[in-house]
Amino acid sequence: MNVLTCELAGPLIFEPKVFGDNRGFFLESWNRQRYRDAGVTYDLVQDNFSRSCRGTLRGMHWQNPQPQGKLVSVWDGEVWDVVVDIRRASPTYGSWFGLSLSADNKRQFWVPPGFAHGFVVLSDAALFHYKCTDYYSPKDEVGFRWDDPTVGIKWPVAQPILSPRDAAAPLFRDIPVEKLF
Repeated sequence: MNVLTCELAGPLIFEPKVFGDNRGFFLESWNRQRYRDAGVTYDLVQDNFSRSCRGTLRGMHWQNPQPQGKLVSVWDGEVWDVVVDIRRASPTYGSWFGLSLSADNKRQFWVPPGFAHGFVVLSDAALFHYKCTDYYSPKDEVGFRWDDPTVGIKWPVAQPILSPRDAAAPLFRDIPVEKLF
């Protein structure tokens, strides 16, 4: 497994070893010891899947005070995946990082607590997998606008398909400080 860092301290990109032949491929998608050795020391307690059509944008979301770290990957299709550092004491507070996750590149992206997360579907459809460090807690869910001008995420779509909740999300500056990290 190849482990890559990004310009934000905390998130990691995993490139698993893929064993392929004319029948298809095999890869190890989770090995607690190997991921612990790479820096993911949390227990992962819940798996989630979402399936979305082209242009669907889900984000920017997190939970607090019951935060979730997420090991995310795409099992079918392609997405542009984004994190924003929402740790107030971090030197990269408010900064974002994005990358392509796809069934073809088989990358996994570790999104630790303290980061908002979102993605937009670039293929006809995408099957997105989340492996989470804590259980979903609707009362702790928080989010901000995908197109917040102060954060300035460079999304590869101009008019995404949004849920009503994401369409009505507040600006980043309007998030109560106690909901940040």
